[in-house]
Amino acid sequence: MLSRVVFVSANAVKSSGSVGAGLVQLSHLHTSPNSQAPVPPLPEKGGKTRHGFIPEELFQLLYPKTGVTGPYMLGTGLLTYLLSKEIYIVNHETVAAACMGAIIIYGVKKFGPDVGAFADKLNEEKVQKAAEVKTLAMASLAQAIEDEKKEQWRIDGRQMLFDAKRNNVAMLLETNRRERVHMVNNEVKKRLDYQIALQTLHRRLEQEHMVNWVEKNVVSSITPQQEKASIAKCITDLKSLAKIQQAKATV
Repeated sequence: MLSRVVFVSANAVKSSGSVGAGLVQLSHLHTSPNSQAPVPPLPEKGGKTRHGFIPEELFQLLYPKTGVTGPYMLGTGLLTYLLSKEIYIVNHETVAAACMGAIIIYGVKKFGPDVGAFADKLNEEKVQKAAEVKTLAMASLAQAIEDEKKEQWRIDGRQMLFDAKRNNVAMLLETNRRERVHMVNNEVKKRLDYQIALQTLHRRLEQEHMVNWVEKNVVSSITPQQEKASIAKCITDLKSLAKIQQAKATV
């Protein structure tokens, strides 16, 4: 009977207070253990009650079957049953419990609002601190995201920087290669120029030696008579050339 009442009342108390929320969560856990639906948030304030401690959901649950007086009759009948069957015996402890209950009710009525306001103030301070921590955490996470994006952007730029460095290294290597080729060409040209100068020197020395040798042989082969005849012939030629020049000058 009780299980049937619980299952019947589960759908009726979904929109109710803390008791309804607890029943809904309990039925949700039993009916769909693998569900990924979010758990509904707990209410900030408790549900409505009657006489200070009886949930309103109980009256709403029994109202379709028993009417308005059903819960009262149920409580009265249950109390009568407990007393008639002597399941519960009235003694001095009952009086003490009634006195303690009256004191507790008086304390709750008298000091409950102040204690509730103080507790709400503490709760608000805790919520404010939690909100500040959340704001700081979100700000730090947002900054971390921005830093991560900046680092990713730097990584993209680093690839371009590496390409530029590779090009610079390639240009330096090509420059060094060309400088070495130019140095080799200059050294080879110097050696070739040296060989050409050496051959030219040898040729000039050979020519000078040949000229000196021929001149020496020619001079040694001329006799004194030939020398005198050659000198006389040169003087005669000079005189004839002088006459020709004078004749050209007078004309």
